[in-house]
Amino acid sequence: KMNSKGKGAYLLYVTAFWMKFDVAKIVIIFQRTTMKKTITILCLILIFFLIYFLQANFFTWFNIAGIMPNLYVILVLFMGLFMKRKLGVVFGFAFGLYLDIILGKTVGISAFALGTIGLIGEILSKNFSKDSRFIVTLMVIITTANYEIVLYIFTMLRTEGTIEILAFSKILLVELVFNTLITIIIYPLIKKAGYYVENLFDDKFILTRYF
Repeated sequence: KMNSKGKGAYLLYVTAFWMKFDVAKIVIIFQRTTMKKTITILCLILIFFLIYFLQANFFTWFNIAGIMPNLYVILVLFMGLFMKRKLGVVFGFAFGLYLDIILGKTVGISAFALGTIGLIGEILSKNFSKDSRFIVTLMVIITTANYEIVLYIFTMLRTEGTIEILAFSKILLVELVFNTLITIIIYPLIKKAGYYVENLFDDKFILTRYF
């Protein structure tokens, strides 16, 4: 039989062992999570460049009167809705800046517009459900309209051109139809991938999952 001192030492040893084990477990979990986050971010960046390829090549002939879908808006909205932590804003701004430079636009216009979409996505995520195809499609419509209006206003201010509401409305309407149809079709993928990304970037979810 153990005396009181022996029992105390034993309990202290067991407690220290389990504390050490839990710390090691937490470190391993965060290492794995960090790796998954890095891979996810790289995949999203690759998707951006794939979209750039599609916009520059495939959609040059798959269009209506020269008007194409705008998949950049859908991607950045996705990041704002599910990644949070202002990552949608950061990546939206970075993607937009790249487009401004590559496409020869005034630097900062697309960056501001896409960064705003990332912010809107995060705000919408806190106030509306992402489980509804209708709600998510409505979000895409709102952010697509926001993107095109911001770009149009900036362009008009820069060039001091004549505001042609009818021509702009036609472009906006066709783009809204394109983005709406694409969102309706790929919504199951958006939802499945989105919740995976959301859980991955939610540290509280990760800890409660293992403890």
